[in-house]
Amino acid sequence: MNTAYQNLIERRSVKNFKSDPVPQELVDKIIKAGLNAPSAMNHQGTIVIQIKDKNLRDEMSRDNAIIGTRNGDPFYNAPVVLLVLGDKSWVNRIYDGALVLGNMLNAAHSLGLGSCWIHRCREEFEMPKYQELLKKLGISGEYEGIGHCVIGYPNVQPPTSHDLKEQVRVFSI
Repeated sequence: MNTAYQNLIERRSVKNFKSDPVPQELVDKIIKAGLNAPSAMNHQGTIVIQIKDKNLRDEMSRDNAIIGTRNGDPFYNAPVVLLVLGDKSWVNRIYDGALVLGNMLNAAHSLGLGSCWIHRCREEFEMPKYQELLKKLGISGEYEGIGHCVIGYPNVQPPTSHDLKEQVRVFSI
């Protein structure tokens, strides 16, 4: 089976990570794969912010948990969080950002890492402190949070296959 196709079929969300650091070279490859995703009219209005600072990562996790009204770490102990944001002035920002996230999830799997898409990034980046973070990073303009891609080494072995749900259908005419 073609390796790229096999990665697409076998990738699963990981929800339990080791705290081991991820080499920057691998993180860079994942980000590059994300930013090479298709975008409407080749607009490329998506940005990725890498969070490896444990204090900021933990603060963002706490905020995400409060927004999502859940206990525990919504980032599943992943040592790296990649934030995907879209330019608010671009009508296709959510679709473009979703493709970036999808590419990063698949790239992480192909590099032997685990990953998971975590929601509530939009709500976080409506908070003043995360708007300040953008300014601190020198990011101008208005951006909407699309999602988080958490990555790290899996602490558990995710399954490589699953049965498609009965309601998943493909129709031909």
